[in-house]
Amino acid sequence: MKVLLAQPRGFCAGVVRAVEIVELALKKFGPPVYVRHEIVHNKRVVEDLRAKGAVFVDEVDDIPAGAITVFSAHGVSRKVVSDADLRGLEVLDATCPLVARVHTEGQRYAAEGFEVVLIGHAGHAEVEGTLGQIDGRVHLVGSVADVQTLNVKDPSKLAYVTQTTLSVDDTRGIINSLKERFPEIHGPDVKDICYATQNRQHAMRELAEKSDVILVLGAKNSSNSNRLRDLGADMGITSYLIDDADGLQPEWLTGKNVVGITAGASAPEALVDELIAKLRTLADIEVQMLDGVTENIHFKLPRQLKDVAAAAAQ
Repeated sequence: MKVLLAQPRGFCAGVVRAVEIVELALKKFGPPVYVRHEIVHNKRVVEDLRAKGAVFVDEVDDIPAGAITVFSAHGVSRKVVSDADLRGLEVLDATCPLVARVHTEGQRYAAEGFEVVLIGHAGHAEVEGTLGQIDGRVHLVGSVADVQTLNVKDPSKLAYVTQTTLSVDDTRGIINSLKERFPEIHGPDVKDICYATQNRQHAMRELAEKSDVILVLGAKNSSNSNRLRDLGADMGITSYLIDDADGLQPEWLTGKNVVGITAGASAPEALVDELIAKLRTLADIEVQMLDGVTENIHFKLPRQLKDVAAAAAQ
């Protein structure tokens, strides 16, 4: 059996930064370090950080006054920021800079008197944070059908922003529908969707062209991981989303000669290694890495951690 590995796959720069923020905070301040919501959508990452002393909570009200606090990579609303300030929390903001850019774009449009359309999935942590960062009227749409029922005050003063981890293809369709209904709408091009989302989807297409079945490592609540699985299925290749190697069902491999593996942007490479190890127990395999984009993007850490980061680098 041949096993093909997508390139790129797994951790993006925003996830690397978020995880590093928690680890460095633990090193500098010692446990416990409180994290509002999952730092990223991956059980293994959360469990590893919890074992090191991170405490994950649902709301800032669950955090003792004055405690070291990390906001997750998905971003938070202004109310959460305000609540943390009222409790005197020392906050390290792990919001992905690309998500923060969406916040800034939405705030700019709102300040100029535009109603804002947010393309995203209701209930997703990133969407909840973005909705709470933009003043004025914000409409959430998740499909072309939602666009058709959109009711706006002034079509000439309308703009859109997007959840970073949506499928490029799905987002393009919604944007096209918005432009058909509201020709004067303002907004970024689909190229402004997160670079990691685009790169992993491009790699998934290449993987689907060469595989008989695809295994996507990622959490069930990870938007970008779900989109990878959907993309493989859209291309006619049976694709499964699994948390880790334990999720693999051997019968999925029956009659399959080429198995493709990829991982969502919040899935650590250790999960890929473990999956390959399990495949070796089921068949003689040959592992091949596909050609793809090499990502060299790094995001700056919060100023509070620059000293401990510098010391760790020595």
